[in-house]
Amino acid sequence: MSDIKKVVLAYSGGLDTSVILKWLIETYGCEVVTFSADLGQEEELDGLDEKARKTGAVKAYIDDLREEFVRDYIFPAFRANAIYEGQYLLGTSIARPLIAKRQMEIARMEGADAVSHGATGKGNDQVRFELGYLAIDPGIKIIAPWRDWDLNSRTALMAFANKHGIEVPQTPKKPYSTDRNMLHISYEGGILEDPWASATDEMYTMSVRPEDAPDTPEEIEITFRKGNPVAINGVEMTPAVLFKELNILGGRHGIGRIDLVENRFVGMKSRGVYETPGGTLLRHAHMTMESITLDREVAHLRDSLIPKYAELIYNGFWFSPEMRMLQNTIDQSQEFVNGVVRLKLYKGNSYVLGRKSDDSLYNEAFATFEGDDVYTQKDAEGFIRLNSLRLRIQKMAGRKLGGE
Repeated sequence: MSDIKKVVLAYSGGLDTSVILKWLIETYGCEVVTFSADLGQEEELDGLDEKARKTGAVKAYIDDLREEFVRDYIFPAFRANAIYEGQYLLGTSIARPLIAKRQMEIARMEGADAVSHGATGKGNDQVRFELGYLAIDPGIKIIAPWRDWDLNSRTALMAFANKHGIEVPQTPKKPYSTDRNMLHISYEGGILEDPWASATDEMYTMSVRPEDAPDTPEEIEITFRKGNPVAINGVEMTPAVLFKELNILGGRHGIGRIDLVENRFVGMKSRGVYETPGGTLLRHAHMTMESITLDREVAHLRDSLIPKYAELIYNGFWFSPEMRMLQNTIDQSQEFVNGVVRLKLYKGNSYVLGRKSDDSLYNEAFATFEGDDVYTQKDAEGFIRLNSLRLRIQKMAGRKLGGE
């Protein structure tokens, strides 16, 4: 790659990408343009452009993508109730395709020869970034330093940073890696590599300890339109503003903390600690809204698609044709997911208090335990007899049944 003159680097200002910025300049003798996506990292973005230039970047982009992130990435995933391995709400995974898309746009604008990222050769993000790059431009050159250099540990990276006078947030006392955006903040590596070791209370950023949450519960109402949240307590908001408010509400009550060991795409298990306060509330409320507005068979079919949908996001196939097909199918199911859900937030949990919708399929006349004139209970006898027919035939043929 001796012909590389300019590289666009996905830059967070953390240990890895700070070192990569200097390493690219030293290794290739090229210009480096940094790109940082504002996805809701808050104070982590402060002074990032100045830091990038100080480390050697010729130009530093910091683009506010918060509304696009929530509207076009988070909300579609939550319309699908996407969850990976039963717990992970895909906070890091769902951000990567947007970062890759914008990075490629900047590379095109800058006339760059290559793009680069700070994902390790052991992780999922290398796949997510690079599948995104290649889906957009199959001919793009990609530099993945973690697969090329001899700096094979974060200890070595910190030594490189110290040698070159690069300021980084990690220290020997706080060596774990974090990733933050509107949807979540993750903590991995360092002291968390021992799955028996407890995460410290000081680690958490977006939420209070459930024990320290208010002693008085808080009730909120979330309004949905076609599967998307559009208002909190009757106040309509833009997607990013609404999601930020959900994060504040959930975080205030200690909601959305998880500690899990997940299966990475490359094959190993990895321990991560996550805070997803707003996403936890949204998924709970959305599933509650669907409970009265989705047809049973539509709901069950959609639920059968969730593992595949989540796997596609986790493994980096956001721009794949199968993802487009799944998203179209799921979005069609959301046409009548309209109404209001009322939740109670208290000490790390949310509880459903009520739900209502003009498109509700819940019919009290049919569901009541009192007398009614719309349902003939005698009809159930034939229904049961017909459904038992194949079971009766199996027994008559002398075959063993399940459980025998």
